[in-house]
Amino acid sequence: MPVVNRITDYATEMKTWRQHLHQIPELALDLPKTSAYVAERLREMGVDELHEGIATSGMVAIINGQAEGPTIGLRADMDALPIPEETGVDYASQHAGNMHACGHDGHTTMLLGAAKYLAETRNFSGRVALIFQPAEEAIGGARIMVEEGIMEQFDLSQVYALHNSPGLPVGAFLTSPGALMAAVDTFHIHIQGVGGHGAMPHATRDPVMAACGIAQAIQTIISRNHHTLEDLVVPVTQIHTGTGDNVIPETAYINGTVRTFNPEVQAMVMRRMQEIIAGQAASYGVTANLDYEIGLSCNHQ
Repeated sequence: MPVVNRITDYATEMKTWRQHLHQIPELALDLPKTSAYVAERLREMGVDELHEGIATSGMVAIINGQAEGPTIGLRADMDALPIPEETGVDYASQHAGNMHACGHDGHTTMLLGAAKYLAETRNFSGRVALIFQPAEEAIGGARIMVEEGIMEQFDLSQVYALHNSPGLPVGAFLTSPGALMAAVDTFHIHIQGVGGHGAMPHATRDPVMAACGIAQAIQTIISRNHHTLEDLVVPVTQIHTGTGDNVIPETAYINGTVRTFNPEVQAMVMRRMQEIIAGQAASYGVTANLDYEIGLSCNHQ
């Protein structure tokens, strides 16, 4: 799709915004520098209302159109990730251990660009509510903003958002009917074995081998327990165990995420995970406990 010529005129300014935001990555709800910078830019643009302090550091800016009409929400997230930056760019993170590794600096910049264009032209009916959300990566900032009443306060009939996708050509969007973003759950598996010397494995109950077996067996949930047309991923993302090359440890830890679009699939994964972990633990002679955290859910309408 073509890029609006007036917006292309903002390119240099928007690049400056993004690079500044990239240098000040902040986490979860604690975004004092980020929110202050965004608020300053919005005031410069002449938004009609600016409501700050929602979900601690979130905000909603209102731009009125030229005639009566509904209020449409445009949303972007502002928080970063607890990841050390090693890019070497001259605008790299100045906050040690934090980085805008998921592109929320870009999301915030895009919404600021939309705010500038809409405040300048106002070529629409109704109102636009620009929603700057904290804590997308952590505790569900969108949920907190909704619980604090933004949908009712601003009479929001629809809200639109997007996520960057670096592999797409400039000006292209991908979308689909129905839910686009999956429910997000997290699992933690704690394995207790009997440690010992690496030269005497027969005297141990090896949690390392049990962890390998459990991690592999979990993948059969996708290949053998769910319909191939149902979207599901169950990646194991962490295995931690051991401290020495000649010592079989006592414990192991497995962590991962589950992404689903269907509550029935989600329930199946929880059930099968419990069954697989219990069976694998018994086969290796260890004990294993599953801590399954149900996180944010997608809209199943």
